[in-house]
Amino acid sequence: MRIYLVRINLDVEKKENFLDSPRIKSVVASIKHYSRVDNKIVLLSHRGRPKGFDRKLSLESFVAALEKLTGKKIVFLPHFDFKRLKKNIALAPAGSVFLLENLRFLTGETRDSRALAKNLASLGTNYVNDDFASSHRKNASLVEITRFLPDEAGPNLKKEIINLSKIIQKPQKPFVAILGGAKAADKLPVIKNLLSKADYILTGGAVANTFLKAEGTEMGNSLFESKMLDLAKRMIRSSVGKTKIILPQDTKKRKGVILDIGPKTIEHYAEIIAKAKTIVWAGPMGVFEKPGFERGSVKIAKAIVESRSFSVAGGGETSILIEKCGLTDRIDFVSNGGGAMLYFLAGKKLPAIDALKAAASRRQKYA
Repeated sequence: MRIYLVRINLDVEKKENFLDSPRIKSVVASIKHYSRVDNKIVLLSHRGRPKGFDRKLSLESFVAALEKLTGKKIVFLPHFDFKRLKKNIALAPAGSVFLLENLRFLTGETRDSRALAKNLASLGTNYVNDDFASSHRKNASLVEITRFLPDEAGPNLKKEIINLSKIIQKPQKPFVAILGGAKAADKLPVIKNLLSKADYILTGGAVANTFLKAEGTEMGNSLFESKMLDLAKRMIRSSVGKTKIILPQDTKKRKGVILDIGPKTIEHYAEIIAKAKTIVWAGPMGVFEKPGFERGSVKIAKAIVESRSFSVAGGGETSILIEKCGLTDRIDFVSNGGGAMLYFLAGKKLPAIDALKAAASRRQKYA
């Protein structure tokens, strides 16, 4: 009998509609995929950034919701006495599903501790990484654990890699990248990597503000990334950047602070999007949470679904916006990865995915 240790992602806020979140839906899909009468499942996850045990971040609060969504009894494992855990799991009937407490209550998790990875591995016979959103983290339950058990990529992880690879490798042209949001430091490396691949890079939010500041535009108290100004200058002044990086023609402000793109920009961006065959979108065009400043982001979302493109969107804010607009099912693929998606699009290595590849290479070597 196999005992699958399945790495999932329960790092979600328990808001009113959290059961409809893409991450919860992915977790449910993972449980259903590996839950068979002839095996057992031990779910592994983290939540938040606790410093030791924090009751508010316990995973026990997810048990009832997951039981409701999967129709399966889920046994919560509240401690890390691995000898006891191993015995309890071994004695449980076939088909049992367990959820282990928040791994980040243990300092060894974020330090990629070999000892912790070995202890976790002792609980099962097979390891599955189905948590793309954490795969840019070098954690014990994602990286070092692959040294101790036969491993595989889960169905959700595979979907992420397949769909994001379509963007990076051979996108149909015209290829339009839309980058916005508050974290310009995460987005500019993506733009740098996509300059040779994309036909247009449409900008909004702090990303656009950083480029505008680099051009000499007065920003006042508008949000921009001062540490990225030199990179922004180099990109916007390069021969490729001049033609591909598109900045807002007008903006909407409150008390001198830029909070959204303006009507001329919306129209211009919509025209470019309408001609696209491939679109990747990460980050809203402004502070869409503020009433009166959601129009740019909403219009861009609608333009994307009305186009005939293959569309991929991701990131926490972007996913929330798409869900609020009721357009989730009309985007071809909504990534669960925020930072991981940006790492992938920026051409950076994801340690957990590299660990799976290394494990596969070791198996082939000694086969």
